[in-house]
Amino acid sequence: MKLFKCSRCGNVLYFENMMCLKCNSELGFVPERKMLDFMDAIDDQRLTYAHGTNGNTHRKCNNYHYHEVCNWMVDTAENEQFCVACRLNRTIPDLSVGKNKELWYKLEIEKRRLVYSLFQLGLDVSSRNNDPDGLAFDFLADHDEDFNELGRVMTGHSEGLITINISEADPVQREKMRTNMEEHYRTILGHFRHESGHYYWERLVQDTEFHGEFREIFGDERQDYGAALERYYKDGKPVDLKDHYISDYASSHPWEDWAESWAHYLHIMDTLETAYSFGISIGPRIKKGDDPVDIDFSPYKEKDFKVIFDQWLSLSFALNSLNRSMGHPHAYPFVISPPVINKLEFIHKIILRNKRV
Repeated sequence: MKLFKCSRCGNVLYFENMMCLKCNSELGFVPERKMLDFMDAIDDQRLTYAHGTNGNTHRKCNNYHYHEVCNWMVDTAENEQFCVACRLNRTIPDLSVGKNKELWYKLEIEKRRLVYSLFQLGLDVSSRNNDPDGLAFDFLADHDEDFNELGRVMTGHSEGLITINISEADPVQREKMRTNMEEHYRTILGHFRHESGHYYWERLVQDTEFHGEFREIFGDERQDYGAALERYYKDGKPVDLKDHYISDYASSHPWEDWAESWAHYLHIMDTLETAYSFGISIGPRIKKGDDPVDIDFSPYKEKDFKVIFDQWLSLSFALNSLNRSMGHPHAYPFVISPPVINKLEFIHKIILRNKRV
């Protein structure tokens, strides 16, 4: 994730900011320009950037204007009330119920991080409202207070629809679930990235030139999915897990192996961009032959996955060491074996091939 700067006062801005804390200017993110900056008010809903917009005006997304769970803008030339990220929503929580708005706000932050990453990767992000093959989200709540993995609202993906149980946004409930499932890692953003992997498998792999290679690397997805999950939950992880999979769950079925690997690919890319936005440089630094160090490294522009992965090894080791110095568990508690590197490199290749200019 990039850092941004308020062009009015020079203050550093963060992706989620709605207000500059130095000059108190209202902020808006324009997705088509990937730019967050202060806005000059024209009227109650229409705002314009102070510079660089060639006269274009923007209005707040309705979820910004009415609920303050979004900070993205909509070009007034578009006949839309919601930003490109909020247009993906099919169902939002019942806001008359307790903490639902707070939980929804947390979900929206992480969903916009996902959408930002997909834009950076150059992937098509279209809404099912306009495209039958597009993406949609349902944010739903269980009526039963007992939040569990097999509850009535199951986080998952089906034919472009991603469902998220809003209890995932409750840190106490999520940690309880993580412990019960014996997982190393469970986050809202991780769920979004994982489920988006299922969606993009259908868009980028299924019935494409990559389908055969996918089966060689991940296995044959035609094996019974339900039976595979039942076997996983009954028998547990294979003995040679770390030699072949990024996580326990990845071992359950080739589709889940792909989705888990996809999520970790997005973890790597976004975290590397964040590190370089903060000027963090961890040795060994990038060198290409005898060329000087590339201080403008961007993982989203790098074609050679080996370069990306070498940087990730150094950065993740530093992150884990910093966390341990504070008495916390590893920030990235995963071992990436050669077979997993091969899977990540395969994903990188597919994304480069489908990258929109």
